[in-house]
Amino acid sequence: MHEESLIENIENATSKVFFILDRGSKKFKNYFMIGRCSCGNVELEVIGEPLLCASCHCADCHEGSRRIEALPNAAPVLDSYGGTQHMVFRKDRVKYVKGTQFLKSLKVDDDSPNRVYASCCNSYILLDIPDPMPAIPVYRGRFQGAVPSIEMRINAKFTSDGVSTPRDVPRYPSFPFKFVRKIIGAKIAMIFGR
Repeated sequence: MHEESLIENIENATSKVFFILDRGSKKFKNYFMIGRCSCGNVELEVIGEPLLCASCHCADCHEGSRRIEALPNAAPVLDSYGGTQHMVFRKDRVKYVKGTQFLKSLKVDDDSPNRVYASCCNSYILLDIPDPMPAIPVYRGRFQGAVPSIEMRINAKFTSDGVSTPRDVPRYPSFPFKFVRKIIGAKIAMIFGR
């Protein structure tokens, strides 16, 4: 896929179905956040609570994060336990507001999803998983201030040898039912416009 086509697809996926919600409503009052790349040239906004916050330890996330970290002047992406921390939002609640011309994509292999990063400062932004996935994992490090804590560690069976993850949150060898249930619930809510 050509880079321009990819950027167009990313913009369409995040803006075509974006709901403009009343930011003053009680339900979403505390859940409007702006995410930024390290230098501030790329911004995205999210409205609504994340479906969940997880640190993913799968081989694909580990390798993709490692490759982004290897780019010139890139900030660390992997946490100290080898996981990549994401806040997972409904696709219709995420929108780029500036800097899409800086977006680039990285794939670990042909079967892996696109990792979107800001080429201006080589900051990891999000994981672009194609439809029918109704959610976008946004890198937790893009947000400042009161950011929700990690709720779980997923795909922990891929944790690097010799790395012991803490037991501060539940740890699952793959995708737990709670994760799958929230993704299916988001898809149903989007179908019915809720």
